[in-house]
Amino acid sequence: MTISTLLVANRGEIACRVFRTCRALGIATVAVYSDADADALHVREADTAVRLPGAAPAETYLRGDLVVRAALAAGADAVHPGYGFLSENASFARAVRDAGLVWVGPPAEAIGLMASKTRAKELMAAAGVPLLAPVDPAAATADDLPLLLKAAAGGGGRGMRIVREPAELPGELTAAAAEATAAFGDGEVFAEPYVERGRHVEVQVMADDRGTVWALGTRDCSLQRRHQKVIEEAPAPGLDPGLRERLHEAAVTAARAVGYRSAGTVEFLVSAEGRPYFLEMNTRLQVEHPVTEAVFGLDLVALQLRVAEGAPLPAEAPPEPRGHAVEARLYAEDPARDWRPQTGALLTFELPDEPGLRLDTGYTGGDTIGVHYDPMLAKVVAHALTRPEAVRLLARALERARVHGPVTNRDLLVRSLRHPDFTGARLDTGFFDRHLAALTAPAAESAVRLAATAAALARGADRPARGPARFGAWRNLASGPQRRSLRAEPDGAVHEIAYRTARGAALLPETGERVLSAAPDRVTLETDGVTHHFTVTAHGSRVYVDGAAGAYTFTVLPRFTDPDERTEPGSLLAPMPGTVVRLADGLAPGAAVEAGQPLIWLEAMKMEHRVLAPASGTLTALHAAPGLQVEVGALLAVVTDADAPPESVPVPPGPVPVPPGPAPAPSAPAPEENA
Repeated sequence: MTISTLLVANRGEIACRVFRTCRALGIATVAVYSDADADALHVREADTAVRLPGAAPAETYLRGDLVVRAALAAGADAVHPGYGFLSENASFARAVRDAGLVWVGPPAEAIGLMASKTRAKELMAAAGVPLLAPVDPAAATADDLPLLLKAAAGGGGRGMRIVREPAELPGELTAAAAEATAAFGDGEVFAEPYVERGRHVEVQVMADDRGTVWALGTRDCSLQRRHQKVIEEAPAPGLDPGLRERLHEAAVTAARAVGYRSAGTVEFLVSAEGRPYFLEMNTRLQVEHPVTEAVFGLDLVALQLRVAEGAPLPAEAPPEPRGHAVEARLYAEDPARDWRPQTGALLTFELPDEPGLRLDTGYTGGDTIGVHYDPMLAKVVAHALTRPEAVRLLARALERARVHGPVTNRDLLVRSLRHPDFTGARLDTGFFDRHLAALTAPAAESAVRLAATAAALARGADRPARGPARFGAWRNLASGPQRRSLRAEPDGAVHEIAYRTARGAALLPETGERVLSAAPDRVTLETDGVTHHFTVTAHGSRVYVDGAAGAYTFTVLPRFTDPDERTEPGSLLAPMPGTVVRLADGLAPGAAVEAGQPLIWLEAMKMEHRVLAPASGTLTALHAAPGLQVEVGALLAVVTDADAPPESVPVPPGPVPVPPGPAPAPSAPAPEENA
């Protein structure tokens, strides 16, 4: 069977990545898209696209019947599931096969055997694969803690919780089940011992229907947030040859035990003492597959297509690995604020085009990051002869990237790659728990101020077409300095930049920098004899400054604050666009609340987020209800602080007298955390 037209039952980066291989092989491509993805990159890159009416995954990408119907309508003869959504759904694989289409993935029977992680552990135990014994959550005691709760279906870290206190177990079980139901349509949750400071190590397998199973080395995926991988690399560093061989053998045994075919991944937890334990088998292509491709010089999607067409793997043994590869996942999220996902227009998205670098993405500059799907923008991969070279290349590429729009985790990735624990290969899943504060600390004040100076001068410069660079408007008192206030984002520090003009040159009366040149899009400054070049891009009041040592974002502040922008003390604002999924029991106006108490749960980008009470007091207003869709900044509730002075108590709606002088700064929204 030769595949001529392939539908990818997925979206974003993985759809674009599969299309790339299809183009190289001469295979026509079909995309499916929700209403929210009508202008997405994967739709623009496909030869044909079929609409799935709706926006939420449950009514679009998780509707297997609609996807099969789309494949038949578009004339496709094969379906590739990508990862996530229906990729590990045995019923969907059977439906594709029953419709007379080629399924580019493992047999439905193998998917079914591994789909339930509880059943998979039973199979692996029978096959002799080492694993952690499951714990019955209903019978768990304090001696069983800490426990890791996991969704029996799906992956990607959704439906996972760590429980360290007995009192937390019922609530975390409820939250894990709710999140698993929303993500996979299956709320089954199980528990297993949580291994402190363990490493997440996995083995890529590739199998054909002739009995050949390749173990394509190891990957380390220990750097995780919310149980989702952030930085991955191949091969996993620091493993002794004996452990590496045991992992390969266990992975091949697991694949053979279920009659596996196509690409898959067997995941292990390696304890601090070097003991491996089977976690699960992902019966699909993994997000981090590019690092294996780079090291082995293979195209795993091409091999999947080859095996799906009935051909054998090209050799009995895989090729020899070469070098080292590291991948970083670039997310639209704010790590300093509990990894809060971000939405909005991605104004600029450019990464260096250097040998050894690979970019897999579902976005380009000008696209919009919506609320319905995972906030991953791209995977950036570096391959070099040695691990230090690959890590250095990746860190520098991310540092030089131009990413303008919502807050991203780019700075955290750069700092993580340069952290001594990472460069020294001292890896475990608690890396971010220990180092997050340092990794998200504001940049050095001197560096931020230098970038703010560049932003202010670019803002004040005339366009080149109007003659020599001039700064600001004509002033009657030429000797007086001009000032601009800029707020650094996202940490909020305000920088007051003063400059004056003299004979077409900008002088900085309060600092020692020299302005060598300034234009609306480029500024060159000299400080302490060192020249610094900055590229400056303005979008409304936002100014993005990119330099050799990093990137900075500023908001140009108006001279006067609009009094209508004030927010009453105690206001709980939506930290992101999303849907209210539940409220705390008994929550109603007049209820007493405690500081830090979860009051409202929002669902956004497939994750639940808790909105907490900012202080102890009384709930005086409630504007949220289950099912309500809200925009970022929407008022959800108001809590009156029990210790607040009378004048700060919120007043009922109506005209509010405004005192003279500047209005108070808006209060920050209540912090949120993953539920």
